[in-house]
Amino acid sequence: MSQYQDIVVEVDDEGRSTDVEREDGGELIHEPFDPGEIDVQTRNPTVQLLLSRLRRGALDLQPDFQRTAGIWSDVNQSRLIESLLLRIPLPTLYAAESGEESWAVVDGIQRLSAIARFVDPGVIGASPLRLRGLEYLRQYEGLRYKELPLALQTRIEETELIVHLIRAGTPEPVKFNIFARINTGGRPLTPQELRQALIPGKARELLKELARSSAFLDATAGSVSPKRMADREMVLRFLAFRLTPPQQYKRGDLDAFLRQAMRLINELPPQQIRHLSDEFADAMLAAEEIFGKHAFRKRFRGQEYRAPVNKALFESVSVNLAVLAPDELSVLTRRRDLVEEYFLDLMDSGTFTWAISGGTGDVRKVHTRFGDITNLLRKVLNSE
Repeated sequence: MSQYQDIVVEVDDEGRSTDVEREDGGELIHEPFDPGEIDVQTRNPTVQLLLSRLRRGALDLQPDFQRTAGIWSDVNQSRLIESLLLRIPLPTLYAAESGEESWAVVDGIQRLSAIARFVDPGVIGASPLRLRGLEYLRQYEGLRYKELPLALQTRIEETELIVHLIRAGTPEPVKFNIFARINTGGRPLTPQELRQALIPGKARELLKELARSSAFLDATAGSVSPKRMADREMVLRFLAFRLTPPQQYKRGDLDAFLRQAMRLINELPPQQIRHLSDEFADAMLAAEEIFGKHAFRKRFRGQEYRAPVNKALFESVSVNLAVLAPDELSVLTRRRDLVEEYFLDLMDSGTFTWAISGGTGDVRKVHTRFGDITNLLRKVLNSE
């Protein structure tokens, strides 16, 4: 169908489909900001100082968006250490202040992890690194840090690295916009990768847990690639609209809305976290039973193939299912054929397809798609 051929999907670092429909990036910048609000300092900490920060918990290497593409090999890590020994400058690091003393690293996680693994592996819970595949200093092949000559240990510890640090006083939208312009490993960061890096707390682990859950994997047919964190963004969008009902979505800034949701999750008591997790699992199960292999995907009449997952459909369908009673979900499951017929009618509506295609953070689009799905489900439930 021509409608499906127009759908563009997100791709991972190797250019492979993530099976998630791509949304435009227009929501990152909503209005110009005052350049005077940008507070960036360039620091030159030594390796020893950065490791000291790690030991004190004042340097956050927890974000794992770079690790989804595969941790550097021992050879790659060893050659970075060789660069330090050869006094070859390393690329600039980028970080943001989070709290009075802490830094959250956005670009350079792999480099700092490699250094920490070699010098003090325990600080990051890693196995010790033995130098492998060195190009020039082959006499040190197979050695650990403590086996190097003392002069070389000192050289590593006293090496200065360049860190561009976004100060805490920089307004959050400005901070996120600055980092959105950074290429990490030759690719721009996605909004969810930025949220993962810059907003520490238990929300990180909850998103990872739910994105890896069997309920989510079954409902999405296990096709959503985790490499650019689209799966975690989908989970976050569900949680955000459960914590703040769609009718209360007013600003039209979806990125800010999702950032606020992560902070709300960080403050929730354990019992509310469990309740949200249970709601999510129930909604995923219901979606799979009611919509089958086309759950959360655009579908048009006569279409036999499966379209990629659509994030706007995911949030509007899953949140609507989460608020229904078990007996209502049972009715919808029994009447799945009617649900499908009404859904195909809805997909024929230009208004609904507009609401789930591009610029999905627009207030009118949010209200339209949630309202349309609510009406669809109620129509099925009220049918004789």
